[in-house]
Amino acid sequence: MNKALVLGASGATGRLLVKLLLNKGVQVIAVVRNAESLAQLKESNQQLEIVEAGISTMSEQELAHLLTECTAVFSCLGHNLTLKGIYGHPRRLVTDAVAKVARAVELVQSDHPIKMVLMNTTGNSNRDIPEKPPFSQRLVVALLRLILPPHVDNEQAADFLRVQIGQDHHKLEWVAVRPDGLIDEEQVSDYEIHTSPIRNPIFDAGQTSRINVANFMSELSLDTDLWNTWKGQMPVIYNRTQV
Repeated sequence: MNKALVLGASGATGRLLVKLLLNKGVQVIAVVRNAESLAQLKESNQQLEIVEAGISTMSEQELAHLLTECTAVFSCLGHNLTLKGIYGHPRRLVTDAVAKVARAVELVQSDHPIKMVLMNTTGNSNRDIPEKPPFSQRLVVALLRLILPPHVDNEQAADFLRVQIGQDHHKLEWVAVRPDGLIDEEQVSDYEIHTSPIRNPIFDAGQTSRINVANFMSELSLDTDLWNTWKGQMPVIYNRTQV
């Protein structure tokens, strides 16, 4: 049976991802700061294991233990939209978590690489291609780097995967999923995946429902062909009706 570790499992997208994985027969280890946030889901599904901990304080050995039987690890980590969440510590929450996963994976004895799926943003360009956003977007993003630490964190997290892990790591494979403007919907709907943004995420953003993001992330870990299509890339996801 497939087994997955989900970081940021109590967030708006993380909770949806946990539910979808469970519905698809995946055993899930959810790392959350407060176990009560998923208590109701735990009561209805014995395939869910809740670990009450902060990823920033968890040791690499503890994380490696959780990853021992996992085929995939998902990061839906993000900063709370409060002054403390945006400007407080840890400012490199996502980047440090990705780096810690990479170090922990090295401690895991496995015959196959572990898949990592990182939830990222269309505001971050894939510099492996490279993408060439319009000047207006580049200007705003440059300002965001100065005033919004979470944006820098998102960029650095993806850069760690691109540069430090790269395309041929023997222990870790990755995909960084980039949704556009996030919205809430109850059901999975039609969506489209693109190599690069087809809209300006600053001045002409599309819409992506969180549940579609969660569905695509879950399918990446379960569908070998889909994984091989996007491995080592930063696909962009839009709701189809918005493209």
